Amino acid sequence: MYGLADRRVWLVNGAGKATRTFAVMPSTVSPPPGAYAVTSRSGTVRGSDGAQIEHVVRFATAQDVAIGFSAAVDGSMPEPDPTRKTGGVRMKRADGNALWSFAVIGTKVVVVS
Repeated sequence: MYGLADRRVWLVNGAGKATRTFAVMPSTVSPPPGAYAVTSRSGTVRGSDGAQIEHVVRFATAQDVAIGFSAAVDGSMPEPDPTRKTGGVRMKRADGNALWSFAVIGTKVVVVS
């Protein structure tokens, strides 16, 4: 589950119990609240902000921008440039590792406001 206002992700198991929660830095473009599914994953790529990122888990598109979770290889979680349309929801590397193991293709992602 991804809480937009809380800037937080909860990894929830099949029994509905949160097994891990962590803070994230939202992108400039966010998906509307609703249920989505993981559609693609990439091990390492360059983000739309130019940062080298890893463990990219994409689950939505909004305003023609792919939305996904990722971690910067350098561990940073800066505020995104408000003048650019970006879809990367950044997290710390350890959290990115946990999300990568958890969120395989088809995993449900619930976005709440």
